[in-house]
This record gives sequence, structure tokens and C-alpha cells, in this order.
Amino acid sequence: MNELHLTQSQYLEFEKLILGAFSPVTEFMDEDTFHSVVETMRLPDGQPFTLPILLDLNAVNAKRLRGSPRITLMYQNQEVGELLPNGFYTCDKIKAAKSIFGTSDKSHPGVRFFMEGGDWFVGGKISSKIIDKATFSKENELTPLQAKTLFKNNGWKTIVGFQTRNVPHRAHEYLQRVALEYVDGLFLHPLVGKKKRGDYSQEAVLAGYQTLVQKFYPANRVALSLLTTAMRYAGPREAIFHAIIRRNYGCTHFIIGRDHAGVGSYYEKYAAHQLAKTFEGELGITILPFHGPFYCRHCDGIVTEKTCPHHATDPQSVKDISGTDMRSILTGGSHPDPKLMRPEVVSALQGITIFIEHEDT
Repeated sequence: MNELHLTQSQYLEFEKLILGAFSPVTEFMDEDTFHSVVETMRLPDGQPFTLPILLDLNAVNAKRLRGSPRITLMYQNQEVGELLPNGFYTCDKIKAAKSIFGTSDKSHPGVRFFMEGGDWFVGGKISSKIIDKATFSKENELTPLQAKTLFKNNGWKTIVGFQTRNVPHRAHEYLQRVALEYVDGLFLHPLVGKKKRGDYSQEAVLAGYQTLVQKFYPANRVALSLLTTAMRYAGPREAIFHAIIRRNYGCTHFIIGRDHAGVGSYYEKYAAHQLAKTFEGELGITILPFHGPFYCRHCDGIVTEKTCPHHATDPQSVKDISGTDMRSILTGGSHPDPKLMRPEVVSALQGITIFIEHEDT
């Protein structure tokens, strides 16, 4: 049978392609497109696109399906769509990983996910029998069409998108509030697809942001939606990818902060800002490059290097606020300093599984 059973992550890629979240990419990439994106960060027609969208296969499935004019796509034993294959191919995964992630170190979670996937790929046009752009809906998640409709109904002409994979802390809130001073609406769009073990769970991220929105933001200025797609941990490349996605959801602006989509010490803090400059005027969305906020004891508030001198004159008086630090504190069973994370957000995490214990496929 010409059936291919999709993993959860593969199905979510399929879903986002159908819904237009990855536009102008609307199908799984063929070999030429793959190499163009990996090597130049552009599609063959020259449009910016920084990460490959792939349907990987093991050798057994590749051999079984080669020559098939149509492949039926299955998910959870249900037919979800069809692929018209236009080529099966392999690649030098180590070389590709170095281009995509800047490293081939398997300690890097994005590299590990890539290496653990199938060694074959198939590209081609897709269609769906269960996803209709006009009627498709998921709990706590907007489609690109639904988001654009919401923004229009709210009268928002300028919308800033905010990407995160973490429960909100005060530095996140600072960036959001500063950006909201300059636009009509704030689109909080936390990513809750496949992530590494130890990252925040979907339940924790949603609970934290629902609390922040309901208790501390004006209801007519903020929209919250989950984004179920895999975290790639690809640093600067993923920052541009995230901007393209938010453009497709109707955002006019996008925040890129410190070490966007980074992990460990693989990327320079503001490398994503520099990469964004190389695409200036091409992305269809305005990038807001923010320096990482921190708490300053002298200023008694959340500030940045641009607004506070004490990071240079009295480094002991400042405290960086990072998702990694907050996760470490919460993992140890402690409560973060209220100056770093709102107590109401911490309380919202009680009684739920805060961290991912088992990685999705």
C-alpha cells in the first residue's frame, strides 16, 4: 500500500503547510529547494527562507514508496491527505547540520532531532481531506486566517508578534509592553510543538500566558494563541523563520531579542539581529531588535544596556533574567524572585506538569 504514517511532528508540519503558516512554502521541499535553503537561506526563486521543511523517511519506507505516483498520508490511523512525490533524496547530514545549526554536535537538540530522523526525504505537493482553511479550528490556537480576521475585527493595523517557548518572566513582559507602546496590538504566539526534555510543557506555557493576559494586559490590545510546530533551536536562522511565520499570521512587526531560538552557548547573543539586517526590506515584516532586559538594583526595575549604566559600572547590582535561569529555579522547587517572575504566574503553575519529561516524536 502507498501509505505513509506520519509522526506527530510530521503531521504538524503538514498541517502548517496546508494552513499557509510557512508561506511561500506550501509543500515538502524537494532536493533542489532543500539545498537552496540550506546553502543560501533562500528559495530557488530568491525569496528569503532560512530553514528546510522536510518529510523524512527511513530506508525501508523510501524503497517501498519510490515510484508511487501518489502517497496517502496517515496520522493516528486516519487518512489526512495526499502527497504527489517529485523526488526522493538523501543528503550529507553532517554538512547540512553545520549549515542549519552552525554545528554538528549531537548535544545540540536541533542537531540531535535532525540526525535521529530518517536519512531519506521526499518532496512534493500536498493536499488535505480534513483541513479546510475556512473552517479548521484547534483549541487555544488560531490559524493564519483566523488571526488576520481577529486583527481586522479589532481594528488593529499594526501588530507585533512575540515568539517564546517559555513561561513568561518580567523580561518578556518588558519587551512586550515596550513594543505595545508603538503598535495597535500584541500577538503572543508561544511555540508548543516538539521541544527538548526539560523545556516548559504546553500546559505550563499556556497557564502562564493566560494569567498574564487576563490579569495584567488590556483585553482589547492583546491576543494569545499557541503555535504547534517543532522548535528547531537553530538560533539566527530560526529567528528569521519565526518572523516569516508571524508575517503569515498578519503581524506587521516582530520582536527578536537576545539569543533568539538559541540553546546553550552555541550562538552569539545578538547574532540574530545581524542576520536580520541582511534581509532588511525583504521579509514583509518589520524586525524590532531588542537587547536583553535585566533587573537593576540601583534602577529598581527592568532595564537594558541602552537605558541603564550599571551593567558596566556595578555588574554585581544587575541580574540577568533568562528562561534557563527561571527553569533552574522552578526545577529546584523554589519560587523565583517576584522582581523576576510575577507570583501570579508562578501560582498558575501549581498542580500541573511544568517541564517536558518525554520528547514527542
